[in-house]
Amino acid sequence: MARIASCACGNLRATCTGEPRKVSLCHCLACQRRTGSTYGIAAFFGREDVQVDGPSKCYTRQGDSGFAVRHYFCPDCGSTVFWEPLRRPELIAVGVGSFADPSFPAPSQAVYGEYRHPWVAEQS
Repeated sequence: MARIASCACGNLRATCTGEPRKVSLCHCLACQRRTGSTYGIAAFFGREDVQVDGPSKCYTRQGDSGFAVRHYFCPDCGSTVFWEPLRRPELIAVGVGSFADPSFPAPSQAVYGEYRHPWVAEQS
């Protein structure tokens, strides 16, 4: 099975084969700022299972782990499509919203719950 994630304008795409190794909902403040929402949701795939096509720009930030995280976004529309958590170099994280697929697997975990907005339901 292959799924295609893309930016809003379609110029940056990530084709992911197989099922994600993990889907995680993150309430951290960095994800809130990155998404403009109250949380971010990432699907983690093995690096070998992701093919990226199209132009991208990279923004690198320091993660809480002490390792950098490289975020790749479309230089035309600005949508972040995927990122590389350097703490786990064998993985690529892809924004679940970039798949625009309501049938995508649900998160199996939620992290940084201490930053969850009180009106956002807890993941069960």
